Amino acid sequence: MNRYRRDREDVVLPCVLDDVVLLYHRASGQTHMVISPVPEIFEALADGVPAGARDVHARLSRTFDMGPDEDAVAAIDAHLAHLSALGLVRAA
Repeated sequence: MNRYRRDREDVVLPCVLDDVVLLYHRASGQTHMVISPVPEIFEALADGVPAGARDVHARLSRTFDMGPDEDAVAAIDAHLAHLSALGLVRAA
C-alpha cells in the first residue's frame, strides 16, 4: 500500500458545514465537498508524517471504534488514492 502526506495547511483549506466539509485546493482553485470518513482521513494526515492506510486506520482507531477490519483498511486506501488523484494529498 502507498504512503501519503498532506501539504502545508495553507494548500488545502477545510471549511466545516454541518455534516459536509468543503476542501478548497488553492493550486487548482477547486472546492471539493466531502463527507465522513474523508474529512477524518484527511485530518489523520494533518501532522505531516507520511502514512499508509494501516497507519491512518491506527490513528482513527484512537478516536473511533474501528476494529481491526481489513475492509476498513481497504476503504481507507481507496479514499487516500482518490484524495491523491484530486491533489488533496500526495504520495510520499
